[in-house]
Amino acid sequence: MPRALIALAIGAFGIGTTEFVVMGMLPQIAEGLDVSVSAVGLLISAYAIGVVIGAPTLTALGVRFTPRQTLVALMVLFTIGNLLSALAPDYGTLVAARVFAALAHGSFFGVGAVAARRLVPKEKATQAISLMITGLTLANVVGVPLGTFVAQQLSWRVVFAGVAVIGLVTIAGLLAWMPGVAGEPTDLRSELGAFRRPGVWLVLGLTMVGFAALFAVYSYVSPILTELTGLSEGWVTPVLALFGVGTTVGTLIGGRLGDRWGISFVAVGLVATAAALALFALVVDTAVLAVPVLVLFGTLAFALGPVVQNRVIEAARVPGGSLVSAANQAAFNLANALGAALGAGVLSAGLGYTAPIWVGAGLALAGTGIAVVAVRGDRADRAALAAETRVAEGAARVDADVAVWQRVLSPIAVPEVPFVVR
Repeated sequence: MPRALIALAIGAFGIGTTEFVVMGMLPQIAEGLDVSVSAVGLLISAYAIGVVIGAPTLTALGVRFTPRQTLVALMVLFTIGNLLSALAPDYGTLVAARVFAALAHGSFFGVGAVAARRLVPKEKATQAISLMITGLTLANVVGVPLGTFVAQQLSWRVVFAGVAVIGLVTIAGLLAWMPGVAGEPTDLRSELGAFRRPGVWLVLGLTMVGFAALFAVYSYVSPILTELTGLSEGWVTPVLALFGVGTTVGTLIGGRLGDRWGISFVAVGLVATAAALALFALVVDTAVLAVPVLVLFGTLAFALGPVVQNRVIEAARVPGGSLVSAANQAAFNLANALGAALGAGVLSAGLGYTAPIWVGAGLALAGTGIAVVAVRGDRADRAALAAETRVAEGAARVDADVAVWQRVLSPIAVPEVPFVVR
Protein backbone atom coordinates (compact mmCIF):
# COMPACT_ATOMS: atom_id res chain seq x y z
CA MET A 1 0.00 0.00 0.00
CA PRO A 2 1.47 3.41 -0.92
CA ARG A 3 2.26 5.40 2.20
CA ALA A 4 0.46 8.41 0.74
CA LEU A 5 -2.80 6.49 1.24
CA ILE A 6 -1.99 6.38 4.97
CA ALA A 7 -1.77 10.17 5.00
CA LEU A 8 -5.14 10.42 3.22
CA ALA A 9 -6.71 7.98 5.70
CA ILE A 10 -5.36 9.97 8.66
CA GLY A 11 -6.86 13.13 7.20
CA ALA A 12 -10.19 11.35 6.67
CA PHE A 13 -10.06 10.15 10.29
CA GLY A 14 -9.60 13.71 11.52
CA ILE A 15 -12.41 15.02 9.32
CA GLY A 16 -14.78 12.26 10.40
CA THR A 17 -13.97 12.84 14.05
CA THR A 18 -14.55 16.59 14.00
CA GLU A 19 -17.79 16.17 12.03
CA PHE A 20 -19.48 13.65 14.35
CA VAL A 21 -17.87 14.21 17.75
CA VAL A 22 -19.97 17.31 18.41
CA MET A 23 -23.00 15.02 18.82
CA GLY A 24 -21.34 13.46 21.85
CA MET A 25 -20.16 16.77 23.35
CA LEU A 26 -23.40 18.77 23.23
CA PRO A 27 -23.85 19.10 27.02
CA GLN A 28 -20.20 20.04 27.64
CA ILE A 29 -20.12 22.71 24.91
CA ALA A 30 -23.47 24.14 26.07
CA GLU A 31 -22.23 24.42 29.65
CA GLY A 32 -18.86 25.85 28.62
CA LEU A 33 -20.35 28.60 26.46
CA ASP A 34 -23.48 29.12 28.59
CA VAL A 35 -25.93 28.40 25.77
CA SER A 36 -28.70 25.84 25.29
CA VAL A 37 -28.11 22.33 24.01
CA SER A 38 -30.41 23.06 21.07
CA ALA A 39 -28.22 26.03 20.11
CA VAL A 40 -25.13 23.82 20.16
CA GLY A 41 -27.02 21.35 17.99
CA LEU A 42 -27.04 23.99 15.27
CA LEU A 43 -23.28 23.52 15.03
CA ILE A 44 -24.04 20.28 13.18
CA SER A 45 -26.09 22.18 10.60
CA ALA A 46 -23.41 24.89 10.36
CA TYR A 47 -20.80 22.26 9.57
CA ALA A 48 -23.01 20.73 6.85
CA ILE A 49 -23.46 24.17 5.28
CA GLY A 50 -19.69 24.61 5.23
CA VAL A 51 -19.27 21.25 3.48
CA VAL A 52 -21.78 22.12 0.75
CA ILE A 53 -20.19 25.54 0.16
CA GLY A 54 -16.59 24.39 0.29
CA ALA A 55 -16.80 21.23 -1.82
CA PRO A 56 -17.33 22.88 -5.23
CA THR A 57 -15.75 26.26 -4.42
CA LEU A 58 -12.37 25.17 -3.09
CA THR A 59 -12.11 22.34 -5.60
CA ALA A 60 -12.69 24.78 -8.45
CA LEU A 61 -10.02 27.10 -7.04
CA GLY A 62 -7.59 24.18 -6.74
CA VAL A 63 -7.79 22.77 -10.27
CA ARG A 64 -4.75 24.81 -11.31
CA PHE A 65 -2.61 23.05 -8.73
CA THR A 66 -1.52 19.46 -8.27
CA PRO A 67 -3.57 17.27 -5.90
CA ARG A 68 -0.64 17.29 -3.46
CA GLN A 69 -0.61 21.10 -3.29
CA THR A 70 -4.41 21.30 -2.99
CA LEU A 71 -4.64 18.63 -0.28
CA VAL A 72 -1.96 20.32 1.83
CA ALA A 73 -3.73 23.67 1.52
CA LEU A 74 -7.05 22.11 2.50
CA MET A 75 -5.51 20.47 5.56
CA VAL A 76 -4.05 23.83 6.57
CA LEU A 77 -7.56 25.34 6.50
CA PHE A 78 -8.93 22.35 8.39
CA THR A 79 -6.26 22.60 11.07
CA ILE A 80 -6.76 26.34 11.54
CA GLY A 81 -10.53 25.86 11.76
CA ASN A 82 -10.24 23.27 14.53
CA LEU A 83 -7.66 25.33 16.40
CA LEU A 84 -10.02 28.32 16.28
CA SER A 85 -12.80 26.03 17.54
CA ALA A 86 -10.64 25.03 20.51
CA LEU A 87 -9.94 28.68 21.34
CA ALA A 88 -13.41 30.10 20.58
CA PRO A 89 -14.35 32.55 23.36
CA ASP A 90 -18.09 32.56 22.57
CA TYR A 91 -20.81 30.75 20.66
CA GLY A 92 -20.72 32.96 17.53
CA THR A 93 -16.98 32.45 17.11
CA LEU A 94 -17.39 28.69 17.46
CA VAL A 95 -20.05 28.63 14.75
CA ALA A 96 -17.79 30.57 12.39
CA ALA A 97 -14.83 28.30 13.21
CA ARG A 98 -16.90 25.19 12.52
CA VAL A 99 -17.98 26.50 9.13
CA PHE A 100 -14.36 27.41 8.34
CA ALA A 101 -13.15 23.91 9.22
CA ALA A 102 -15.96 22.31 7.19
CA LEU A 103 -14.96 24.13 4.00
CA ALA A 104 -12.13 21.63 3.49
CA HIS A 105 -14.27 18.52 4.06
CA GLY A 106 -15.87 17.80 0.69
CA SER A 107 -12.95 19.07 -1.36
CA PHE A 108 -10.47 16.93 0.60
CA PHE A 109 -12.42 13.75 -0.14
CA GLY A 110 -13.04 14.80 -3.74
CA VAL A 111 -9.42 15.64 -4.56
CA GLY A 112 -8.16 12.85 -2.30
CA ALA A 113 -10.14 10.26 -4.28
CA VAL A 114 -8.55 11.48 -7.52
CA ALA A 115 -5.07 11.31 -5.96
CA ALA A 116 -5.69 7.90 -4.37
CA ARG A 117 -6.63 6.22 -7.64
CA ARG A 118 -3.53 7.69 -9.30
CA LEU A 119 -1.28 6.03 -6.71
CA VAL A 120 -2.20 2.48 -7.73
CA PRO A 121 -2.75 0.52 -10.96
CA LYS A 122 -6.06 1.25 -12.66
CA GLU A 123 -7.54 -2.12 -11.66
CA LYS A 124 -7.12 -1.21 -7.96
CA ALA A 125 -8.55 2.33 -8.11
CA THR A 126 -11.69 1.59 -6.08
CA GLN A 127 -9.67 -0.26 -3.46
CA ALA A 128 -7.40 2.77 -3.03
CA ILE A 129 -10.40 5.05 -2.50
CA SER A 130 -11.83 2.59 0.03
CA LEU A 131 -8.61 2.71 2.06
CA MET A 132 -8.91 6.49 2.31
CA ILE A 133 -12.60 6.30 3.30
CA THR A 134 -11.72 3.73 5.96
CA GLY A 135 -10.28 6.61 7.96
CA LEU A 136 -13.74 8.17 8.01
CA THR A 137 -15.46 4.99 9.19
CA LEU A 138 -12.82 4.40 11.88
CA ALA A 139 -13.60 7.87 13.22
CA ASN A 140 -17.03 6.56 14.26
CA VAL A 141 -15.47 3.51 15.91
CA VAL A 142 -12.53 5.17 17.68
CA GLY A 143 -12.43 8.94 17.24
CA VAL A 144 -15.96 9.86 18.31
CA PRO A 145 -16.15 7.63 21.44
CA LEU A 146 -12.66 8.71 22.50
CA GLY A 147 -13.46 12.37 21.87
CA THR A 148 -16.67 12.10 23.87
CA PHE A 149 -14.77 10.54 26.77
CA VAL A 150 -12.08 13.24 26.69
CA ALA A 151 -14.75 15.97 26.65
CA GLN A 152 -16.41 14.42 29.70
CA GLN A 153 -13.17 13.98 31.64
CA LEU A 154 -11.19 17.07 30.52
CA SER A 155 -12.72 19.57 28.09
CA TRP A 156 -14.31 19.78 24.67
CA ARG A 157 -11.60 22.29 23.78
CA VAL A 158 -8.98 19.56 24.20
CA VAL A 159 -10.87 17.46 21.63
CA PHE A 160 -10.78 20.17 18.96
CA ALA A 161 -7.12 20.80 19.74
CA GLY A 162 -6.45 17.09 19.31
CA VAL A 163 -8.15 17.13 15.92
CA ALA A 164 -5.92 20.08 14.95
CA VAL A 165 -2.91 17.91 15.82
CA ILE A 166 -4.29 15.18 13.52
CA GLY A 167 -4.42 17.84 10.81
CA LEU A 168 -0.76 18.66 11.35
CA VAL A 169 0.17 14.97 11.16
CA THR A 170 -1.76 14.71 7.89
CA ILE A 171 0.09 17.71 6.45
CA ALA A 172 3.43 16.15 7.39
CA GLY A 173 2.39 12.84 5.81
CA LEU A 174 1.24 14.48 2.59
CA LEU A 175 4.46 16.47 2.26
CA ALA A 176 6.58 13.40 2.94
CA TRP A 177 4.70 10.70 1.04
CA MET A 178 2.37 12.19 -1.58
CA PRO A 179 4.25 12.30 -4.91
CA GLY A 180 3.95 15.46 -6.92
CA VAL A 181 3.06 13.37 -9.98
CA ALA A 182 -0.13 11.94 -8.40
CA GLY A 183 -2.24 13.95 -10.78
CA GLU A 184 -1.50 17.19 -12.53
CA PRO A 185 -3.05 20.65 -12.75
CA THR A 186 -6.06 20.93 -15.05
CA ASP A 187 -8.27 23.81 -16.09
CA LEU A 188 -11.70 24.76 -14.85
CA ARG A 189 -13.26 24.66 -18.31
CA SER A 190 -12.50 20.96 -18.85
CA GLU A 191 -13.57 20.13 -15.29
CA LEU A 192 -16.91 21.89 -15.81
CA GLY A 193 -17.26 20.21 -19.19
CA ALA A 194 -17.53 16.86 -17.40
CA PHE A 195 -20.97 17.89 -16.17
CA ARG A 196 -22.26 17.73 -19.75
CA ARG A 197 -21.99 13.95 -19.59
CA PRO A 198 -25.23 12.17 -18.62
CA GLY A 199 -23.24 9.44 -16.88
CA VAL A 200 -21.97 11.93 -14.31
CA TRP A 201 -25.49 13.07 -13.40
CA LEU A 202 -26.65 9.47 -13.17
CA VAL A 203 -24.00 8.71 -10.55
CA LEU A 204 -24.75 11.93 -8.63
CA GLY A 205 -28.45 11.06 -8.62
CA LEU A 206 -27.62 7.52 -7.55
CA THR A 207 -25.58 8.84 -4.64
CA MET A 208 -28.29 11.25 -3.50
CA VAL A 209 -31.18 8.76 -3.69
CA GLY A 210 -29.42 5.50 -2.88
CA PHE A 211 -27.53 6.77 0.14
CA ALA A 212 -30.58 8.63 1.44
CA ALA A 213 -31.68 5.11 2.44
CA LEU A 214 -28.78 4.99 4.89
CA PHE A 215 -29.58 8.32 6.52
CA ALA A 216 -33.34 7.74 6.67
CA VAL A 217 -32.58 4.99 9.18
CA TYR A 218 -29.30 6.05 10.78
CA SER A 219 -30.64 9.49 11.68
CA TYR A 220 -33.17 7.83 14.00
CA VAL A 221 -31.27 4.72 15.00
CA SER A 222 -31.06 5.65 18.70
CA PRO A 223 -34.85 5.97 19.29
CA ILE A 224 -35.42 2.93 17.06
CA LEU A 225 -33.17 0.86 19.33
CA THR A 226 -34.68 2.17 22.55
CA GLU A 227 -38.36 2.44 21.56
CA LEU A 228 -38.73 -0.60 19.28
CA THR A 229 -35.88 -2.96 20.12
CA GLY A 230 -36.17 -2.26 23.83
CA LEU A 231 -32.49 -1.62 24.51
CA SER A 232 -31.51 0.67 27.35
CA GLU A 233 -29.67 3.89 26.53
CA GLY A 234 -26.47 2.36 27.90
CA TRP A 235 -26.53 -0.26 25.15
CA VAL A 236 -26.97 2.21 22.29
CA THR A 237 -23.30 3.26 22.23
CA PRO A 238 -21.91 -0.32 22.00
CA VAL A 239 -24.40 -1.13 19.25
CA LEU A 240 -23.38 1.97 17.30
CA ALA A 241 -19.75 0.94 17.76
CA LEU A 242 -20.59 -2.44 16.21
CA PHE A 243 -22.37 -0.57 13.42
CA GLY A 244 -19.16 1.42 12.89
CA VAL A 245 -17.14 -1.79 12.67
CA GLY A 246 -19.58 -3.01 10.04
CA THR A 247 -19.18 0.16 8.00
CA THR A 248 -15.39 -0.20 8.12
CA VAL A 249 -15.51 -3.82 6.97
CA GLY A 250 -18.01 -2.91 4.27
CA THR A 251 -15.81 -0.10 2.96
CA LEU A 252 -12.84 -2.46 2.57
CA ILE A 253 -14.93 -5.20 0.97
CA GLY A 254 -16.54 -2.70 -1.39
CA GLY A 255 -13.12 -1.52 -2.52
CA ARG A 256 -12.14 -5.02 -3.59
CA LEU A 257 -15.42 -6.11 -5.16
CA GLY A 258 -15.98 -2.70 -6.77
CA ASP A 259 -12.77 -3.00 -8.78
CA ARG A 260 -14.06 -6.27 -10.20
CA TRP A 261 -17.75 -5.56 -10.79
CA GLY A 262 -17.97 -1.76 -10.96
CA ILE A 263 -21.38 -0.10 -10.96
CA SER A 264 -23.10 -3.51 -11.29
CA PHE A 265 -21.96 -4.18 -7.72
CA VAL A 266 -23.86 -1.05 -6.63
CA ALA A 267 -27.10 -2.26 -8.24
CA VAL A 268 -26.87 -5.62 -6.50
CA GLY A 269 -25.77 -3.97 -3.26
CA LEU A 270 -28.78 -1.67 -3.17
CA VAL A 271 -31.15 -4.61 -3.64
CA ALA A 272 -29.40 -6.34 -0.75
CA THR A 273 -29.67 -3.13 1.30
CA ALA A 274 -33.42 -2.94 0.70
CA ALA A 275 -33.76 -6.60 1.71
CA ALA A 276 -31.73 -6.02 4.88
CA LEU A 277 -33.92 -3.06 5.85
CA ALA A 278 -37.11 -5.03 5.23
CA LEU A 279 -35.75 -7.80 7.46
CA PHE A 280 -34.74 -5.22 10.08
CA ALA A 281 -38.28 -3.85 10.15
CA LEU A 282 -39.65 -7.35 10.70
CA VAL A 283 -37.27 -8.33 13.53
CA VAL A 284 -36.69 -4.91 15.10
CA ASP A 285 -38.53 -5.89 18.28
CA THR A 286 -36.09 -8.76 18.95
CA ALA A 287 -32.68 -7.45 20.01
CA VAL A 288 -30.75 -10.65 19.35
CA LEU A 289 -31.88 -10.52 15.70
CA ALA A 290 -32.18 -6.77 15.16
CA VAL A 291 -28.61 -5.85 16.13
CA PRO A 292 -26.86 -8.24 13.68
CA VAL A 293 -29.21 -7.16 10.87
CA LEU A 294 -28.49 -3.49 11.65
CA VAL A 295 -24.74 -4.16 11.45
CA LEU A 296 -25.28 -6.01 8.17
CA PHE A 297 -27.18 -3.00 6.84
CA GLY A 298 -24.24 -0.71 7.69
CA THR A 299 -21.81 -3.10 6.03
CA LEU A 300 -23.83 -3.23 2.81
CA ALA A 301 -24.48 0.51 2.63
CA PHE A 302 -20.87 1.57 3.14
CA ALA A 303 -19.56 -1.05 0.71
CA LEU A 304 -21.09 1.02 -2.09
CA GLY A 305 -19.40 4.34 -1.24
CA PRO A 306 -15.95 3.77 -2.80
CA VAL A 307 -17.55 2.33 -5.95
CA VAL A 308 -19.74 5.34 -6.74
CA GLN A 309 -16.86 7.69 -5.89
CA ASN A 310 -14.60 5.97 -8.40
CA ARG A 311 -17.36 5.67 -10.99
CA VAL A 312 -18.18 9.38 -11.02
CA ILE A 313 -14.50 10.13 -11.77
CA GLU A 314 -14.50 7.57 -14.57
CA ALA A 315 -17.74 8.94 -16.00
CA ALA A 316 -16.25 12.45 -16.16
CA ARG A 317 -13.65 11.32 -18.72
CA VAL A 318 -11.45 14.36 -18.13
CA PRO A 319 -7.75 14.44 -17.12
CA GLY A 320 -8.51 15.47 -13.54
CA GLY A 321 -12.05 14.81 -12.36
CA SER A 322 -11.65 16.44 -8.97
CA LEU A 323 -14.68 18.73 -9.45
CA VAL A 324 -17.15 15.90 -10.15
CA SER A 325 -15.53 13.94 -7.33
CA ALA A 326 -16.20 16.82 -4.93
CA ALA A 327 -19.72 17.16 -6.32
CA ASN A 328 -20.32 13.55 -5.34
CA GLN A 329 -19.36 14.47 -1.77
CA ALA A 330 -21.95 17.23 -1.89
CA ALA A 331 -24.44 14.64 -3.13
CA PHE A 332 -23.68 12.54 -0.02
CA ASN A 333 -24.61 15.52 2.15
CA LEU A 334 -27.80 16.03 0.15
CA ALA A 335 -28.55 12.35 0.72
CA ASN A 336 -28.11 12.99 4.43
CA ALA A 337 -30.60 15.84 4.34
CA LEU A 338 -33.07 13.99 2.09
CA GLY A 339 -33.06 10.80 4.13
CA ALA A 340 -33.40 12.60 7.45
CA ALA A 341 -36.20 14.82 6.10
CA LEU A 342 -38.22 11.90 4.71
CA GLY A 343 -37.75 10.02 7.96
CA ALA A 344 -38.93 13.06 9.91
CA GLY A 345 -41.94 13.34 7.61
CA VAL A 346 -43.26 9.86 8.31
CA LEU A 347 -42.59 10.29 12.02
CA SER A 348 -44.51 13.58 12.05
CA ALA A 349 -47.37 11.78 10.34
CA GLY A 350 -47.56 9.50 13.37
CA LEU A 351 -46.51 6.33 11.54
CA GLY A 352 -44.05 5.28 14.24
CA TYR A 353 -40.36 4.45 14.26
CA THR A 354 -40.76 1.50 11.90
CA ALA A 355 -41.75 3.91 9.11
CA PRO A 356 -38.25 5.39 8.51
CA ILE A 357 -36.97 1.84 8.02
CA TRP A 358 -39.49 1.22 5.25
CA VAL A 359 -38.69 4.63 3.76
CA GLY A 360 -35.05 3.57 3.65
CA ALA A 361 -35.97 0.33 1.89
CA GLY A 362 -37.97 2.27 -0.70
CA LEU A 363 -35.12 4.67 -1.32
CA ALA A 364 -32.72 1.78 -1.79
CA LEU A 365 -35.02 0.29 -4.44
CA ALA A 366 -35.34 3.68 -6.14
CA GLY A 367 -31.55 3.89 -6.17
CA THR A 368 -31.45 0.43 -7.72
CA GLY A 369 -33.45 1.71 -10.66
CA ILE A 370 -30.95 4.52 -11.23
CA ALA A 371 -28.08 2.05 -10.86
CA VAL A 372 -29.55 -0.21 -13.55
CA VAL A 373 -29.70 2.73 -15.96
CA ALA A 374 -26.12 3.61 -15.00
CA VAL A 375 -25.02 0.01 -15.70
CA ARG A 376 -26.46 0.19 -19.20
CA GLY A 377 -24.80 3.54 -19.78
CA ASP A 378 -21.52 2.17 -18.49
CA ARG A 379 -21.68 -0.75 -20.93
CA ALA A 380 -22.46 1.60 -23.81
CA ASP A 381 -19.53 3.85 -22.82
CA ARG A 382 -17.18 0.88 -22.63
CA ALA A 383 -18.32 -0.37 -26.03
CA ALA A 384 -17.83 3.07 -27.58
CA LEU A 385 -14.41 3.42 -25.95
CA ALA A 386 -13.39 -0.03 -27.20
CA ALA A 387 -14.50 0.91 -30.73
CA GLU A 388 -12.52 4.15 -30.55
CA THR A 389 -9.50 2.21 -29.32
CA ARG A 390 -9.77 -0.29 -32.19
CA VAL A 391 -10.02 2.54 -34.75
CA ALA A 392 -7.04 4.32 -33.20
CA GLU A 393 -5.01 1.09 -33.16
CA GLY A 394 -5.92 0.40 -36.80
CA ALA A 395 -4.86 3.89 -37.84
CA ALA A 396 -1.62 3.49 -35.92
CA ARG A 397 -0.89 0.20 -37.72
CA VAL A 398 -1.54 1.81 -41.11
CA ASP A 399 0.78 4.71 -40.22
CA ALA A 400 3.43 2.24 -39.11
CA ASP A 401 3.14 0.25 -42.37
CA VAL A 402 3.41 3.43 -44.45
CA ALA A 403 6.48 4.47 -42.50
CA VAL A 404 8.12 1.08 -43.13
CA TRP A 405 7.52 1.24 -46.86
CA GLN A 406 8.82 4.79 -46.98
CA ARG A 407 12.05 3.65 -45.35
CA VAL A 408 12.33 0.71 -47.79
CA LEU A 409 11.67 2.69 -50.92
CA SER A 410 13.53 5.88 -50.10
CA PRO A 411 17.04 4.54 -51.07
CA ILE A 412 15.80 3.35 -54.48
CA ALA A 413 16.67 5.86 -57.16
CA VAL A 414 14.06 6.33 -59.85
CA PRO A 415 15.82 6.69 -63.24
CA GLU A 416 15.13 9.84 -65.11
CA VAL A 417 13.48 9.35 -68.50
CA PRO A 418 14.43 12.10 -70.98
CA PHE A 419 11.49 13.84 -72.48
CA VAL A 420 12.04 14.42 -76.21
CA VAL A 421 9.85 16.66 -78.27
CA ARG A 422 9.48 15.45 -81.80
